[in-house]
Amino acid sequence: MGRARRRGRSGGCECGCGCAGFSKSKVNAGVLQKIAVSMLPFYRAVATSQRFAAMWSRAVVTANLKSMKKLLASAAPQAARQGLGTNGIGYFVDFVFPKLVYTNGTTIPPGTVQFVFEPKVHQAIARAVLSLYSRLASDRAFACKLAIAIRRGNKRLVNLLVRSRVHTAALKAVHIEDEGIALSFKYPFSKFKYRNLLFRDSFFKRRRRRRRLRRELAEE
Repeated sequence: MGRARRRGRSGGCECGCGCAGFSKSKVNAGVLQKIAVSMLPFYRAVATSQRFAAMWSRAVVTANLKSMKKLLASAAPQAARQGLGTNGIGYFVDFVFPKLVYTNGTTIPPGTVQFVFEPKVHQAIARAVLSLYSRLASDRAFACKLAIAIRRGNKRLVNLLVRSRVHTAALKAVHIEDEGIALSFKYPFSKFKYRNLLFRDSFFKRRRRRRRLRRELAEE
């Protein structure tokens, strides 16, 4: 008879890494995989369709949530069932879990510029991260390794795992932020830095984003 696989503290994990022992209030492989599975079709649509990317950027900079929701539903129905927001320079899709909320999206750093979101850059980022989200969606062991590295604050391992899938010189930095990851991109054809984010969100962060957007719209 074969040796039984060692189980984690809360019933073990399919890949044997023990991440199922993590508290449900912390990032784990299940959280990362659900987000990746939901967002992958959207990133694929942005990466492969110039028209879709242009329409999405126009909806972002005009803060047209109705149009964003419609576009997201056409490409990624599962992601469209989640919360959706914009700050005029990026977008955020909120995934609600029993004890936490995680957000995925791409944005220019706040305070840099107002109402700019370049479709050419967004397409380039989508193409760059497709492999990362595809691997997260399909490989439980990879998702476990990344979740563990984030929880332990292992910057070196997070950087290694991300860069093993994202192969572009435009990826300038990989950080652990808000119990998630932040990928910083800078392309030569844009003067702005962009960030692809997957982080733990909170009510107060979402409220600050909405207030900032209202202020900027009033000043426009």
